[in-house]
Amino acid sequence: MKPIVKRVLKGVGGVIAVLAIGGGIFVKSKTSAFDDSMDLVYDVSLTQVPETTDAEVIARGKHVVEALGGCTSANCHGADLSGGKPLVMGPVCTLIGPNITPKGLGALYTKAEMVRLLRHGVKKDGRSVRFMPVQDFNWLPDSDLFAAVTYLKTVPSVDRQNDATEIKTLGKILDRNDKFVVDVARRIDHQKMDLAPPPTPTADYGKYMGRLCIGCHGAHLSGGPIPGAPKDLPVPLNMTPDDSGIKGWTYEDLDALLTKGLRKNGKQLNPFMPIENWSQMNETEKRALYTYLMSLPPLPFGGR
Repeated sequence: MKPIVKRVLKGVGGVIAVLAIGGGIFVKSKTSAFDDSMDLVYDVSLTQVPETTDAEVIARGKHVVEALGGCTSANCHGADLSGGKPLVMGPVCTLIGPNITPKGLGALYTKAEMVRLLRHGVKKDGRSVRFMPVQDFNWLPDSDLFAAVTYLKTVPSVDRQNDATEIKTLGKILDRNDKFVVDVARRIDHQKMDLAPPPTPTADYGKYMGRLCIGCHGAHLSGGPIPGAPKDLPVPLNMTPDDSGIKGWTYEDLDALLTKGLRKNGKQLNPFMPIENWSQMNETEKRALYTYLMSLPPLPFGGR
């Protein structure tokens, strides 16, 4: 082998070695930062929940859990709240919503601890919950969270064991780069909560309803592939009034999407979107969401 070839190969080998070392340091720093953050204990006080058996409160709690929280979707806690089906995201993670009936985590948490979890993303042990989209719905007023946890204490017990959620190395890196939310509590301002005004069919209330969509459709609601998601996971659509989104949609078009899973072109949505939950939104909530979405700046598809 000629000396110049040897020198080139040696140089290439050196570059590869440096890149490998640099990559290893990067991965180590990100995963360590993730693990350290998940070990943090948050000093967030508990809010006591009034005791009640009022039927209207329990009915409101059921609505919050199902229509707004989406807790009963197949990929969350399941129809009977005993645990959802595994959401396998390749090298990122495997997500499994646990059993939250009184035979599961519902037995371990007091109502006050449940409210803290729903408001702050802080578990019973004071550490951050993983992946649960608290930031999407913690704008609900105390009365709604009180109603939700009161309802959860009344649901039938289901004796079912669930496998644990697994966050893999890539999932930890995506979380630290703010591409995929796993570490929930560190993203919440625990000192200042932005709570919604009373429900009205307006954009002011609709912007809070729109937060229910951010987890899938992105912070700007313009859709696109979820970072790190496997190829078989459906790609969220553009929900802004762009040509590639919902430009020209009527309220009836959005209502058909939410209640029947039908796009304006008549095509059926992928069942990954929890129509069984969003279809239970009331008229005020749906009109507020529509008004807000149509007020957004039109953005091209894929900007998330």
